Amino acid sequence: MNRAEERPDPPYVRIVTELRRRIAAGELRAGDRVPSNRQLAKEWGVALATATKALATLRQEGLVRAVPRVGTVVAPSEPPSAPPAEPSPRPSRRRADPDSTQELTRERIVRAALGIADAQGLAALSMRSVAARLGVPTMSLYRHVPGKDELVLLMADAVFAEAELPREPPPGWRAQLELVMRLQWSLYNRHPWLARALSITRPQLIPSGMAHTEWALRAVDGLGLDLNTMLLVHIMVLGYVRGVAIELEAEAEAQAETGLTSDEWIQSLDAMMAEILASGRYPMLARLSAEPDMKSDVDTLFEFGMRRMLDGLAVLLDAPRNPGR
Repeated sequence: MNRAEERPDPPYVRIVTELRRRIAAGELRAGDRVPSNRQLAKEWGVALATATKALATLRQEGLVRAVPRVGTVVAPSEPPSAPPAEPSPRPSRRRADPDSTQELTRERIVRAALGIADAQGLAALSMRSVAARLGVPTMSLYRHVPGKDELVLLMADAVFAEAELPREPPPGWRAQLELVMRLQWSLYNRHPWLARALSITRPQLIPSGMAHTEWALRAVDGLGLDLNTMLLVHIMVLGYVRGVAIELEAEAEAQAETGLTSDEWIQSLDAMMAEILASGRYPMLARLSAEPDMKSDVDTLFEFGMRRMLDGLAVLLDAPRNPGR
């Protein structure tokens, strides 16, 4: 017998093969959670990196996908994600391509891209994955969108357009800034990838997002600030919301990879934490650990930080202007 035939498959391949079998046999159906990398590592007695590689392979094959706040689930079979979605060398397939291209619009492409990014994160987005979702050749997308970078900007513009600012602002700068901060926070919650797509130091041209800038500048207009300070106030407010929101995608990715919620992950550290705190070196942390109902989730962080930021701005915006300061 050939030595190559005697050599066993790598551990991650065996895991992939077994999960493929479960999906094909219907033991795991579309939408069912598959074991997390930690569960697989324990079940198969392999390293965490090996289990992670197995799940990554299944994701690349389109058999599973990561769902924010749920975990890794079996992907639905309807959206083509394999060769049928790509151009085939057969003449009949090529004849169908022009019709598919004519049916394409920029709006359809953006909607498909949003579906991928919302479900799997920005890392899963590519021109190829969008084409597969739409069932068209990849090259047909470039007639409508120059590339991925431009597509992400179109996606961000579509997302900001979801948050319609009221025609009549509430009275007072604080209410106006709080309103736009809450609107942006709601967008980041619906689209966790958005925070990483934006830049504070190199702002992109996003027309719907510029409406938020205009709103923030008008909120502090007429309060004695120069234009540069007004802009800095807007950037600080935008940067705060975005900074906290970055944790939304990171948490969704961590939950998909580990199968553990944030609370479950913290609980998994209880024994190790208790051993460290028993040393007596960290009395304040020991008090925190003993306190029931402590809250530090992202929504609590956002609310607390937003109020403190607005309190700080009140010192600047509500104080009498002193030219000598």
